[in-house]
Amino acid sequence: MASVATTKLSSKGQVVIPEDIRKKLHLKSGAKFVVVGEKDVVILKNISPPTLDEFDGLIAKARKSAKKAGLQKTDIKDIIAKVRS
Repeated sequence: MASVATTKLSSKGQVVIPEDIRKKLHLKSGAKFVVVGEKDVVILKNISPPTLDEFDGLIAKARKSAKKAGLQKTDIKDIIAKVRS
């Protein structure tokens, strides 16, 4: 079951995440979040970089998709040059 706690919004728009929730979720100072708001609901989603294994999986999936689409390394270089110009 999810932890439930109350907090309040400061005059600077800051919200404190209660200590027990920070500990449970292993949140450290400087953690970054995506913030989604809809009607009276605010959702904070922790942003964390992928592990090396997850990153390897993402790269493998991207390479497989590129190969399936018929992309070549030169195509990628051309696309990057076009976007940068």
